[in-house]
Amino acid sequence: MIPPGSTIGIIGGGQLGRMLSIAAAQLGYKTHIYDPHEQNCADDVAAYVTRAAFESAEAIERFGDSVDVATYEFENLPAEPLKALGDKLKPGIRSLAIAQDRATEKEFIEQCSARVAPWRSVASLEEVQAAVADLRLPVVLKTRRYGYDGKGQAWIRSADDAAAAWSAIGEEPAVAEAGVAFVAEFSVILARWEDGRHAFWDSPQNEHEGGILRRSTVPCSDSCSAQVPSARRAALAIAEALGHVGVLTVEFFASADGPVVNEIAPRVHNSGHWTIEGAVTSQFEQHIRAICGLPPGVTGLIRGHAVMENLIGPEVERWPELAAERGVHLHLYGKDEARPGRKMGHFTRVIR
Repeated sequence: MIPPGSTIGIIGGGQLGRMLSIAAAQLGYKTHIYDPHEQNCADDVAAYVTRAAFESAEAIERFGDSVDVATYEFENLPAEPLKALGDKLKPGIRSLAIAQDRATEKEFIEQCSARVAPWRSVASLEEVQAAVADLRLPVVLKTRRYGYDGKGQAWIRSADDAAAAWSAIGEEPAVAEAGVAFVAEFSVILARWEDGRHAFWDSPQNEHEGGILRRSTVPCSDSCSAQVPSARRAALAIAEALGHVGVLTVEFFASADGPVVNEIAPRVHNSGHWTIEGAVTSQFEQHIRAICGLPPGVTGLIRGHAVMENLIGPEVERWPELAAERGVHLHLYGKDEARPGRKMGHFTRVIR
């Protein structure tokens, strides 16, 4: 067990690092942010900050010497330099490496006996065209690496769209994935300890706009809740096969044939932000508990249901009205520029 008073290293200085730092401070820990950017929203709430490249194994090794345990807040990181952290890194390299390559991720999910949409790996226009002929339209192209919030994706709704879609994703190695007929999207968010203990939260139902999460609602609808037990079994199988320590999020489509995995995130997740006020123990606190070896916290809902909604781009200007609304829990991330598509904050309503 890593006791309060110790220092937790967090690789990445975005809003997830910020909220992890706040949760860590509540439990008596200090945090040390590692990020190359000059201004990070996590810096405001961390005890220490290191500015250095994610690719520098030497800088990461020095960073590791200054912390008692380390974690990461996003998965688009070069895995090799992080090996310098050794056993201090939780979750480990395996979770990171699998989640950051969509083809590797899909193969791994299938090895865990979980379902994904029919897919093919593609690296040329000819392979895209062959995949379109093989899979049922529509087909979505997703770059194998560095895609999030709808980036690096393009739809093919007729065979004539293949060349334009391949160009739209930069002609990079990708997966071609058959479109899934689904009634809703939901997440399974779990935390796992090194000794195999684990805890789930209520599954939120998720609504996206333009590839970006708009809102998450718990409890989820009946169409999702009927599929949560089998989705939980799949998510736990994935976590155990990874040897994952900390929070893991698995996004699912609720389909007529049962839950289909969309993707995994080896970290705290946007669809779990409602847990800060809506659950007895938030995903952020639970992640700190898991990586430090503290006992699991209770994950049940505090009240009947909760709704979390993101503030994207200029929507952050709504903050005065939201701050004035009774029962709204407002979180502003302290980012300097409200660019379109950028998550600037969120708010949660917890309702009886």
